[in-house]
Amino acid sequence: MLGKRSLLQETFKRLDALDLESSVVVCNEEHRFLVAEQLREFNGVDSIILEPEGRNTAPAIALAALLTDNDPLLLVLSADHYIKDELAFVHGIKKAVPLAEQGKLVTFGVLPTEPHSGYGYIMKGDKIGEGFEVENFIEKPSIGVARDYFVSRKYLWNSGMFLFRASKYLEELQNFRPDIFEVCEKAVDKVEADLDFIRISRDIFLNCPSDSVDYAVMEKTKNAVVVEIDPGWSDIGSFASLWDVSKKDELGNSLRGDVLTHKTSNSLIFSDYKLVGSVGVSDLLIVSTKDAVLVANKNNAQDVKDLVKQLEDQGRCECELHREVCRPWGKYDSLDTGVGYQVKIITVNPGEKLSVQMHYHRSEHWVVVAGEARVHYGNEYRDLKVNQSTYHGIEVLHALENIGDIPLKLIEVQVGDYLGEDDIVRFEDRYGRE
Repeated sequence: MLGKRSLLQETFKRLDALDLESSVVVCNEEHRFLVAEQLREFNGVDSIILEPEGRNTAPAIALAALLTDNDPLLLVLSADHYIKDELAFVHGIKKAVPLAEQGKLVTFGVLPTEPHSGYGYIMKGDKIGEGFEVENFIEKPSIGVARDYFVSRKYLWNSGMFLFRASKYLEELQNFRPDIFEVCEKAVDKVEADLDFIRISRDIFLNCPSDSVDYAVMEKTKNAVVVEIDPGWSDIGSFASLWDVSKKDELGNSLRGDVLTHKTSNSLIFSDYKLVGSVGVSDLLIVSTKDAVLVANKNNAQDVKDLVKQLEDQGRCECELHREVCRPWGKYDSLDTGVGYQVKIITVNPGEKLSVQMHYHRSEHWVVVAGEARVHYGNEYRDLKVNQSTYHGIEVLHALENIGDIPLKLIEVQVGDYLGEDDIVRFEDRYGRE
């Protein structure tokens, strides 16, 4: 988040200047409530397609293409891009439309502003309309090669943004990666509507190979063209990239949250939970969240993925579980967990209600600290205000509702022999969850 909006929200906001028929989001099932909450203000979002597991961009785009009507032009954008000049961005999109209407698969190449070894490159070929035929795609080069590319002016940064006819993309995907096409086609034959979400067949999609749109299609097709754009673009794929585009103080520090510095320069320091202090350091990335703390040299930002791989190899829970979890009614934050107990802060948005449920393994104590709550016990209910509490034991039917005008916050203390989220038996749920 560079300002008041997240990068996902900024991506949607910059589309206001384009005449779009509809907008579709493809995201992981685990992120569905977070995405839905962030897009609440954008009424043009028609559907959110849920992937049971990520399979890279080629299958994700295929799902969107298969689930759209009337064979539209698809403008494919990532949610982690920074665009400084939105007018230049829109102008570039409009230049690409005639090429896409002719059956070309358009990618957008960013005019390099410096040698950069962190981006892939596209070599321009012969001129075609407002673009160029793609001569070659190049993986992230060494800094020396990047300098040669920069001087030659024949190479563009690969932005990972695309424009093409839905049917044309599916045709090329079927030609070059029929295995991906066939799995995606079968997966969307069994879609289910779930609130604003579209669920595809989990069992079928888990058999889908993982591949990027670049490898699967763009590097193989004879119909690839590149349109040059210069919108002040950055792929916020690392914390170093985030530092590049962030506002900085006179010492080159980008700071967010409760941060104190002394003799610190050219660093990004982020804290969303507690005070972070730095003394006598430079060129560092320090990121403190509720889940973990990262300290890295800015020059090694690309290697964070290796640390994530270690977490996965060790089976660490941090890869899957997070302290703060979004739900359709709000969110919860797990403050502390021990043998036989767990403490959470539950936040319920105004007018929202948790499911009517019970638990086989735990009891729950609730204390209201902000707002007004209505706690349902069968056909009876209790209204609670700040500093009032209630308790329900194992196998007691209950529900929680925010009847006030501000977010309801309460402290929940769970006590029991098993405290997993799957110990929830729902009897009634306005959000359609099982």
